[in-house]
Amino acid sequence: MRVELPEKNSGHVRIVLIGDIVGKPGMTAACAAVPIFREAGCDLIVANAENAADGAGLTQKQYHQLVAAGVDAITLGDHIYKKREIEKVLRNQTNIVKPANFPAKAPGNDHCVVTTKGGVPVAVMSLLGRVFMRPVNCPFEAADRVLAAIPEEVKIRLVDMHAEATSDKQAMGYYLDGRVSAVLGTHTHVPTADEHLLPGGTAFQCDVGMTGPYRSILGREIEPVLRTTLTFDPNMFHVATEDVRVSATWFDADPFDGTAKRIGRSRFPLQGE
Repeated sequence: MRVELPEKNSGHVRIVLIGDIVGKPGMTAACAAVPIFREAGCDLIVANAENAADGAGLTQKQYHQLVAAGVDAITLGDHIYKKREIEKVLRNQTNIVKPANFPAKAPGNDHCVVTTKGGVPVAVMSLLGRVFMRPVNCPFEAADRVLAAIPEEVKIRLVDMHAEATSDKQAMGYYLDGRVSAVLGTHTHVPTADEHLLPGGTAFQCDVGMTGPYRSILGREIEPVLRTTLTFDPNMFHVATEDVRVSATWFDADPFDGTAKRIGRSRFPLQGE
């Protein structure tokens, strides 16, 4: 399978964020998508993997699978610690991050810096929203703190804004406009059609969407979710398996000043679907 993306300026860096990976179908799709994005000219690939393990959390094995597939950096969200074993990875690996507005003592790094094959450094940060989410520290203060710690020579900076409310995401986009290359939302599993460049040169989108089974309710089997919704009878919400798609957003950035020059959505079915 090939994915056609617009031709990029030879001096720009193209970065793609693969949206929330959900369960085994999402893992399969994400790993298969990496060489497709490389062939399409993407220089660096980031993935949100907080739902990879049966819909909640990430295992050590899955972390290594994503890295082996070619994912350069991994972000997480509110389900970060659902698989306790991931703590070892968070404490020992430098290409995976916790939400930066978690407590300082929470396992994991508040940002990471990864490098493209061309030698361009890229900083990656995750933030958790506060509307309809678990109690966390102020994401705006956390963003300021992390940006102050990133070396000046690292011009390209990606923020994964993991939040429920679009207002949370838009507020962060405008707050960081001109200070980061992109603020891309995750968490709701539904891709939004609002990708654009903010006035200061920051690429923005409310939600990248889900990489996983789209014949579902947010990645879960439809019937149990409906039954619980209608009757309040508790059920296990297993990850669905049909209509598996990759949902991602890419942006081109100038490595000299970090400004975004272009942004676009990419959604396609898993090969053979």
